[in-house]
Amino acid sequence: MSVGHTEVTGGDAPAELSCAQDCGVRDVQDRLGDKWTVHVVVELAGGVRRFGELRRLVPGISQRMLTLTLRRLERDGLVTRTVHATVPPQVEYELTPTGHDLTRLVRALVDWSLAHRGSIAEARRAYDDRRRP
Repeated sequence: MSVGHTEVTGGDAPAELSCAQDCGVRDVQDRLGDKWTVHVVVELAGGVRRFGELRRLVPGISQRMLTLTLRRLERDGLVTRTVHATVPPQVEYELTPTGHDLTRLVRALVDWSLAHRGSIAEARRAYDDRRRP
């Protein structure tokens, strides 16, 4: 099958994505799968936040990583950045409607994680026990 093949080959088999579709999906998945995006989105779901407040709310994130994450989210249309003309300037971040829509999925993932953390921890212990010499 060629890279660009998109024909369904039988039954209910899903069609392969074209490069244009696949690359766009992977790009979004990469953004959501990075180390900090979900944490920042969760904190912004609580409302407008200033940079320093976000930095305190997301433990372990460096100033540089928070800056990069917020820029990427803004570029993707998930976050708006508002600069208030004060001395020093106040900068606030807020989820856009698209960002708020994403929080439904993030909440579902968090709920699933909480519901299954015990069974996952047990599966990890069992796996590790089987692998011990």
